[in-house]
Amino acid sequence: MNLILEVLKGLWESSGFAALSWQNGVMIGVAFLFLFLAIKKKFEPLLLVPIAFGILLANMPGADVMKDVTGGQLGDLSGALAVEGAHWYESGVLRILYVGVKSSLFPCLIFMGVGAMTDFGPLLSNPVSLILGAAAQLGIYIAFIVAILLGFAPAEAASIAIIGGADGPTAIFLTSKLASHLLAPIALAAYSYMAMIPIIQPPIMKLLTTKKERAVKMTQLRKVSKTEKIIFPIVVLVLIALILPSVVPLLGMLMLGNLFKECGVVERLSDTAQNALMNIVTIMLGLCVGATANGKDFIQMQTILIVLLGLSAFICSTAGGVLIGKLLYIITKGKINPLIGAAGVSAVPMAARVAQNEGRKYNPTNFLLMHAMGPNVAGVIGSAVAAGFLLIMFGS
Repeated sequence: MNLILEVLKGLWESSGFAALSWQNGVMIGVAFLFLFLAIKKKFEPLLLVPIAFGILLANMPGADVMKDVTGGQLGDLSGALAVEGAHWYESGVLRILYVGVKSSLFPCLIFMGVGAMTDFGPLLSNPVSLILGAAAQLGIYIAFIVAILLGFAPAEAASIAIIGGADGPTAIFLTSKLASHLLAPIALAAYSYMAMIPIIQPPIMKLLTTKKERAVKMTQLRKVSKTEKIIFPIVVLVLIALILPSVVPLLGMLMLGNLFKECGVVERLSDTAQNALMNIVTIMLGLCVGATANGKDFIQMQTILIVLLGLSAFICSTAGGVLIGKLLYIITKGKINPLIGAAGVSAVPMAARVAQNEGRKYNPTNFLLMHAMGPNVAGVIGSAVAAGFLLIMFGS
């Protein structure tokens, strides 16, 4: 009998239940919430499902999926311990994959895929979209000022503020260079808010616009030539690279992917970037971002503050785009629907779809998607430019 009890005791002590903390329990609950939103509500499942599963894996005591035996050489998340004589391949599987996040490899590859799936035609057809895309970066600068006032260092404040661009890859790219110790909460916040755009944006859009403004039907966009579409990514890259060289890895991959799509002579490369490569990197990036949210390291006051600052930045960015949209509505005497201003955040094409859905509620004949895609793709460029500016200002 004593032997049986000893075996049962040893089994319990070696199980995850014995080491499960309340912090792990909270994060497991967050993972369940994300899975519910992704599967039941269909809120960007391509993002939320791998992120949620990464959170689950990271909060299973004893699983050690993010264990680093190299003393931080595979990343600098808190809790890394060096093991004498250990090799990098003995680390946790997600810690090894995390190198792709820490090095900005995954974000750059994601941008290549985004570029290959993006049509810059709506932006070229309606250049005023650039104004809306720029206005929707307002939250970045407001959050930066607030973070400074709350005591964060300038580099930390810049990394937190970039969440307002609603661009996960850009947030990872900037944070890994300015404040890598904050990469876990910033990456998780950025991707979570991207996925929850259908929840966050509509109340702000309704609050700042009237029914008459939301029902505005915009005229059809002009047809953009193939030559314009081929020249655009090359010209944009050269101009921005000469002004902000620090953002070339990110923006260069975006424009390369778009050139694959538009040049018409590398269909196989374009297809790979849009589908196979994009899907593979999305899985790995989502898992790694989720796996950084270990409850014991993640649940602390600084993390909660970062998440709240990121939310405020995102709200201010949405409001900035809508308010400038209202101004353009007045200037053009009702020809521009202010709802498309909310699509100026960088989440492509999620924010554009939200603008489309909200517009259809007040005018069933309305089709705002292509009009909203202009500010949306302008926001991708705008958030990358903002990151480049912050990197020049506060990078070492």
